[in-house]
Amino acid sequence: MTFQKEPPYKHGAVGRSAIVLVNLGTPDAPTRSAVRRYLKEFLSDPRVVEIPRAVWWFILNLIILPFRSGQSAKKYATIWTREGSPLKVHTAAQALYLRGALGERGHQDLTVAMAMRYGSPSLPDVLAKLKADGCDRILVLPAYPQYSGTTTASICDAVFDHYGTVRNIPELRFVRNYHDHDGYIRALQQSVLNHWDANGRPDKLVMSFHGVPKRTLLLGDPYHCECLKTARLLAAALKLTPDQYVVTFQSRFGKAEWLQPYTAPTVAQLARDGVKRVDVICPGFIGDCLETLEEISMEVRHDFEQAGGREFHYIPCLNESPVWIAALAEIAEQHMIGWPTQLSPSQRELLKKEAETARTAALQLGAAD
Repeated sequence: MTFQKEPPYKHGAVGRSAIVLVNLGTPDAPTRSAVRRYLKEFLSDPRVVEIPRAVWWFILNLIILPFRSGQSAKKYATIWTREGSPLKVHTAAQALYLRGALGERGHQDLTVAMAMRYGSPSLPDVLAKLKADGCDRILVLPAYPQYSGTTTASICDAVFDHYGTVRNIPELRFVRNYHDHDGYIRALQQSVLNHWDANGRPDKLVMSFHGVPKRTLLLGDPYHCECLKTARLLAAALKLTPDQYVVTFQSRFGKAEWLQPYTAPTVAQLARDGVKRVDVICPGFIGDCLETLEEISMEVRHDFEQAGGREFHYIPCLNESPVWIAALAEIAEQHMIGWPTQLSPSQRELLKKEAETARTAALQLGAAD
């Protein structure tokens, strides 16, 4: 086996710590060719589609990619911003704000980078750059609150595949899930309450999670259970009774049965049953993306109104809300315990005195002038 070339070693160099916030991915542009490249990488992952490779190659390359790429490109075009894909924009902003929040908590010389499991910036490229920058402690933080073999485990695969070609591997830590983390639930609660304070309350709150094939649940994937726990904790935080909310699953694909109840049919049935207003939140996404902005806020909204519903509200994802960034910092900090990222009390006091001395000197200089 040929290993990657190691960066030059510097004696006495101090090792650094880094956090990599990893999201699913997005096309580079809302075009047929860009979406095709993205879908091919995404749907070629055996973690995502558990079908014999030979059979799936035929389905993917001769049926799905030729037809779905153009359809998906049109959907991406409806949500694309001047800055690019919303998912990529929000993930980059979250990484930036996370670094600031951790800095305020006393974590120094800490790198926070973002990466995509599929597309760019690719996870291997980001990990390689961190190594070149001297980071020898890496915390991998998936943008998935609920663990699933189709998402979180796929990130682990990519990390291990990359380091399979590296001679000197850094210390690695992984955040497995945070579906029941107090800070995460608190951020969801605040998001909902803020929306209700501004817009009033709905007849029914719909908590829509991304779907996965039911077969994964039967084979032992904990995703379904973790989604239900998130929903249960959020409902308790909001003081909702069981008849005031419903948990659903969206984005099903193909003919196989996926986790139920399905979001779109459920919301449409609520309208037919006389429910006049529904609010929909997607707790499984920490940043708005195609599945929330187009599928929920456009398609499901249309289904609800067509079925007779009067008022549909989509509650945005956590995105860069301060309470969520604080929670994200808590999650990261808890998984970095023992790493030398924080100044000691004496070092903090010394820096504080140096800052005060510099400020006093500046004021005296200004007065003298």
